[in-house]
Amino acid sequence: MRTMAATFSYPASTYPVRCCSMRENHDQLKQQVNNSIRTNGSFRSPFKVESHSQTASTTTTLGQAATIGENGLRQNIPTKKQLVDPHRQGLIIEGGVGYRQTVVIRSYEVGADKTATLESILNLLQETALNHVWMSGLLGDGFGATHGMVRNDLIWVVSRMQVLIDYYPIWGEVVEIDTWVGGSGKNGMQRDWLIRSQATGHIFARATSTWVMMNRKTRRLSKMPEEVRAEVSPWFIEKQAIKEDAQEKIVKLDKEAKYMNSDLKPKRSDLDMNQHVNNVKYVRWMLETIPDQILEGHQLSGITLEYRRECGSSDIVQSLCEPEVDEILHGVVETDYCTNLLNGLSLASSNIINGGGVLTSLEQRPIRYTHLLKIKGEKQRDEIVRGMTTWKRKIATMPFST
Repeated sequence: MRTMAATFSYPASTYPVRCCSMRENHDQLKQQVNNSIRTNGSFRSPFKVESHSQTASTTTTLGQAATIGENGLRQNIPTKKQLVDPHRQGLIIEGGVGYRQTVVIRSYEVGADKTATLESILNLLQETALNHVWMSGLLGDGFGATHGMVRNDLIWVVSRMQVLIDYYPIWGEVVEIDTWVGGSGKNGMQRDWLIRSQATGHIFARATSTWVMMNRKTRRLSKMPEEVRAEVSPWFIEKQAIKEDAQEKIVKLDKEAKYMNSDLKPKRSDLDMNQHVNNVKYVRWMLETIPDQILEGHQLSGITLEYRRECGSSDIVQSLCEPEVDEILHGVVETDYCTNLLNGLSLASSNIINGGGVLTSLEQRPIRYTHLLKIKGEKQRDEIVRGMTTWKRKIATMPFST
C-alpha cells in the first residue's frame, strides 16, 4: 500500500479558515490551526499538494493518525484525547469528561414551519454522542465502539430513550449541544443531552438514553468486559438531564389499535454501520400514524422509546398507534361527540371556569399516543420498539435573537 503525506496552502484572503469559540484558551489553538493546516487525502486545484512516498503514516497538527490507501481517504481517528475540535466546533467540558458542540440549524434540517424536525434533533443527538467518543481517543473502527469493544466483537445498542422538547430551534439558529455519560446498572451506560440557545442559554430540549452491549456476530446482549469498563468508567459523571422518580411502563398494543400502517419495508439507506435499521427511522414510522389534524395543530413535546429487538433489511414492519381519550378534544372526532362528553363533566373546578371555559381548558391539556413497531408475520419476539408520544398545542416560534 502506498501512503502519502500532504500539505495544502492557499491565500488567506481568498479561502479564509475560521475557527471560533466563546470558551477561553481557544484563540491560541485557532491561531495554530490557521498557521499550519495539514490533512490527508486527495486534493484539487487551487490547493498546492506536496506528496512524499514511502511514508508509513501521517500525523495531523491535531494529534490524529491516519493511513491513506491507493483508492481513497481514511478518517483521522484521534489516538489520544482531544480538548478542542475546530472542524466540528466541539470542545471537552465538565472537568474533561463532557462534550459540547456548537451547531447551526441548516435548511435541510427544518420543516415547513422553519423549525428543526424531530428527526433532525435525533440525528444531532446521535452525531454529538459519536463525536464525544471520537474526541475521547477511545474510538475504534466501530460505530462508537471503543478499542476494547472492537477486540471483543461488541457494539452499543440503545435500550431506552426519552426526549423532552420545550422549544424547537429555528432555521439559522445557533445552538449548543452538551452530552455526557454515566453508569447504568452493572453492564449499561447512560448518555444524556442538553440543547440550548447559544445566544440566550435558554434550554430547548433534554434527552436521556440507556445503552447496553451486543455481540456483533451472535447479535445477543453481552456483559461489559472489564477492559471496556476500564475504558469508559473514567468518563462517567453523576448528572441527569431528565430526573425520573420511576420510569413509566409502556403497554403493548394489540392488532386492534385505532391507527395502523402496514407493509413498511426498510430501504438500504435506512441501515446504519451496525447493519440494522437506524433508530431515527423507527421514529419516522411511528409519526406517520399520527392523524393529520394533530400534526397540523400540535407539536411533539415528548417521546419515550423502549427498544426490544433489531430490525433488519428483510423484515416487514407494522406501525400501530392508539390515542388516549383526550384525542376527542383536539379536533379528531365529531363535535357532537365532544359536546356530549362535556355535558357530563362537573364545572366545580374554579381553574376550568376562570380559564375561559371547559373546552378551552381541556384543549390545553397534552394528548398522548401509544405506539408499537412490530415485525409482520412473527409469532414470538415480534416487537421492535414500544413508544409513547406527547403532543401540545403549537405555540408561536421564538424570534431570532438580536
